[in-house]
Amino acid sequence: MLTTNSFFTAAMVTLLGAVTPIAAEEWTVPLAGNAFHRAPPSGRRLPLTDGALRIRGDRVYSVYFHVDRPGQVELAIKGRSVDGQSSIQARVGDTLLSTRLNDSQLQTYSLGDVAIAKPGYVRIDLSRDEADASSATEISDLIVRSDTDGMKLDFVQSNKGNMFYWGRRGPSVHLHYHLPKDTDVTYAYSEITVPAGQDAIGSYFMANGFGEGYFGMQVNSNTERRVLFSVWSPFHTDNPNEIPDEDRIRTLAKGTDVRAQDFGNEGSGGQSYMIYPWQAGATYRFLTKVTPDGDGNTHYTSWFGDKAAGEWRLIASFQRPKTDKHLTGFHSFLENFSPEYGNAERSAHYGNQWVRDTAGKWHEITSMKFTGDNTARARQRLDYAGGSKQASFFLRNCGFFDDQVALDQTFERASSGAQPEIDFAALPQN
Repeated sequence: MLTTNSFFTAAMVTLLGAVTPIAAEEWTVPLAGNAFHRAPPSGRRLPLTDGALRIRGDRVYSVYFHVDRPGQVELAIKGRSVDGQSSIQARVGDTLLSTRLNDSQLQTYSLGDVAIAKPGYVRIDLSRDEADASSATEISDLIVRSDTDGMKLDFVQSNKGNMFYWGRRGPSVHLHYHLPKDTDVTYAYSEITVPAGQDAIGSYFMANGFGEGYFGMQVNSNTERRVLFSVWSPFHTDNPNEIPDEDRIRTLAKGTDVRAQDFGNEGSGGQSYMIYPWQAGATYRFLTKVTPDGDGNTHYTSWFGDKAAGEWRLIASFQRPKTDKHLTGFHSFLENFSPEYGNAERSAHYGNQWVRDTAGKWHEITSMKFTGDNTARARQRLDYAGGSKQASFFLRNCGFFDDQVALDQTFERASSGAQPEIDFAALPQN
């Protein structure tokens, strides 16, 4: 058994004829923010006790951290045996390490050394020894030590700001579209195509975002998918019950099979959704209208449809009080809203963005700025990407892939030349 002191050693290098000690770096990777059920994701919550992951039976859990360079690392775990003695195996690629735990109190146990061949994410699969699978082990942390000069590790470091939750959800990424200047916009139009296999549970492919809300499609479970349209109240709260009556979002109309209700937790307001079996590989179109009513309110209306079928379905029309504006802040995003599926990759093509001004003229949007949320900016997760491919933009996140794209870049897409052909008078109003 390693003690904390014995886990620290120093390497020696010769510099200019002198022997200089270089202290090994050591990182503590908390499992509560960096572990998942091994892929494919199961959707089950992590069995945590006071921040320690309980491993028993044949369950396998994957722990991830990111290295910025190749090198040798020494691995250890901080854990305890719940039922007398127990054994833990750790697989890193083709390397299998193991250690035996013999204390009911948390102690540090060495696993062994591993060579990391390239920069990127490292996955450690933790499981019980098959010969010892009846007992339980609790592990709070994976400890990584290396004397590789300059090595840097990135992972979810602590639960400050509830980061174990946000970090396991993964980074959210956005496309902020560049709109024509000095132009009042009434309509925003865009299309989304999700490639086959990229529609993981927990995905929200948001197509038409604006200053006061958002509109897109979700994967809610293995059996349910939704089209979601929401508008925030001008009253800032996470509890919709606190919204004064004069600040409430009013539902003016909703489409067939659409449910409208209040929502909270990430701001509050009015939300509408339609359960709809959208499919990966198909292209769906989204249209949002934003108009002031002249009485100090603004109306927000969204339609959705399968592009190949030529259909339009009304989702809902909302009235937002204390608001007098046209459409601003046109953007799209990709997020995972389920922390149990934060190790599943997802991506989408966002294409054919257009806006229509108050004079009825269409403007194609071919430029955007790629951004990310605090999980990405704070380097808690680095598995995010975005950019352009031919006539579409794309977003990609989660899954612990390595080809990250730097944030805050501007990208251009090729013009599609495919101005939306919409009979506005024929759009469904209920």
